[in-house]
Amino acid sequence: MRAIDTNVLVRLITRDDAKQAAAADAFVGGGAWVSQLALAEATWVLSAVYDLAPREIATAVEMLLHHKDLTLQEGEVVSSALGQFRKRPALGFSDCLMLEIARRAGHLPLGTF
Repeated sequence: MRAIDTNVLVRLITRDDAKQAAAADAFVGGGAWVSQLALAEATWVLSAVYDLAPREIATAVEMLLHHKDLTLQEGEVVSSALGQFRKRPALGFSDCLMLEIARRAGHLPLGTF
């Protein structure tokens, strides 16, 4: 299965460049894998560059989870992180994802500042 990076994810979500969005759609058409790293980077880009609100980022992540052609790395971890993010959006999606990765691996508590 093919894998996609942050740029392709951002094009799939934002659709802000018609040519790149079409290329992204074509690339993932046969199925594509999304790493947690690419997903975390994409949510940061959506927040920092596109100024999307947490609610909009949550909607984007949910869309990716249910996308017919995408397989997210450990989708159940991403889904749990999304639930945490919706409850506590001030944490940021990446932090929620990191927490869920640590929880699933049995490595809690998670140290942070």
